[in-house]
Amino acid sequence: MSELVPGGNTPLPGGILTLRVPGPFDVSALITDDSGKVRGDGDFVFYNQPTAPGARLQGERLTIDPPRLRTGASRVTVVVSPADPTTPLGRLPAPTLHVTAPDGRALARFTPPRPQRETLLLLAELYRRGTGWKLRALGQGYADGLAGIARDFGVDVTDDHTTPGTTPRATPGALPGGARGATQSATSADAADPDGFLGLVNPARAAAGSPPVSLDARLSSAARAHASAMAARGILGSGTPDGISVYQRVIAAGYPYLTVGEHLVSGPRTPREFVEYCLSAEQSRHTLCDPVFSQAGLAYAADGRSGTLYWTALWARPYSPAALARTADEVIALTNAERTAARLPPLAGDLLLTTAAQAHSADMVARAFYSHTAPDGSRPWDRAAAAGSTRRTIGENIACGQRSPAEVVRGWMDSPGHRANILKPDFTHIGIGLAGGGAAGTYWTQLFGG
Repeated sequence: MSELVPGGNTPLPGGILTLRVPGPFDVSALITDDSGKVRGDGDFVFYNQPTAPGARLQGERLTIDPPRLRTGASRVTVVVSPADPTTPLGRLPAPTLHVTAPDGRALARFTPPRPQRETLLLLAELYRRGTGWKLRALGQGYADGLAGIARDFGVDVTDDHTTPGTTPRATPGALPGGARGATQSATSADAADPDGFLGLVNPARAAAGSPPVSLDARLSSAARAHASAMAARGILGSGTPDGISVYQRVIAAGYPYLTVGEHLVSGPRTPREFVEYCLSAEQSRHTLCDPVFSQAGLAYAADGRSGTLYWTALWARPYSPAALARTADEVIALTNAERTAARLPPLAGDLLLTTAAQAHSADMVARAFYSHTAPDGSRPWDRAAAAGSTRRTIGENIACGQRSPAEVVRGWMDSPGHRANILKPDFTHIGIGLAGGGAAGTYWTQLFGG
């Protein structure tokens, strides 16, 4: 039996496979083709729609018969959520996936890092590889729950409204674990601007040649929580005595980000004074005018003892698979520019190395560590092998806190050990991973192979 780690995979035999997740969880499945998007309601398998061609859900057991899936299907993603939608996953034990062969043999088991603020978890996926099928461990959580599924899989979210005295109806496409009436964040959550913040910020961004930002209610909520925490203790900083960083507050507010920046300031008495302060120094002006950001949130709170105002402004670009891929490609392009300058051949992107690198970045965020060695003892070459890579030489660079590909590659090149990996002649391939939400913001991984 294979004990999988995030990003690890294992081949599957032919025949009907049984997947089981015991415990207080709802299990569901999304059936997709190579586009990664569902075609319609028939691609959902959950408690209100327990069957689809080649798939059947019975309680905690999901059976999959790959040859009988609908035409064009190449992937089945297993989703878990709390059976009680009012209970966050972080209050439950980590779900464990058990996969059984047609003859009853245990094939694989996967327990992801224990979720924290996530409300839905992509536990694993079955995917077609050539004429066979494989299982890949994922462990990817969504703090924004249904909105994250809608964004990544093209789910058409429908709000079930129950009139008093009527029986709730099953709505095709409504997923379990918070889907009942939980459509608030399925579209961008625009925030009001009572302080006239955008009227102060967007002209400055326009003068710098950057597009305007819009306010997002989730970012404003995270900013409000952080400003209040700073004011309560009279302490200015990205981390506060409650042990939560400003970046973790963004994720907790249900805003998965690709990149994030912040202004943490005390003293200004009005939004205008705050923006003027942010524009007064080169580094803080760069953050306010950075073209990479598309959304923002602002809040302030008063220290009850001194009356000093503590301000938090958050700037972000929301996560999407396409934006993640573009960012990874930019890291590769900048890395190859350094190799070209050193008269070395460029590195080719490698899907398996990318899978392992992305899993490590996500793992560092989920399990709150920063190291080449994971808490389970796995090292870069272990993770590459678990992802299916057979490359004989493996190297890894990691970083945290940088906000852009240019910043992270520049940091690596300024460090002798990281620079040596980037310019190592033996390496021929590369994978990039990045994940946001840890104590230090964004966590980056470069995984090299040769």
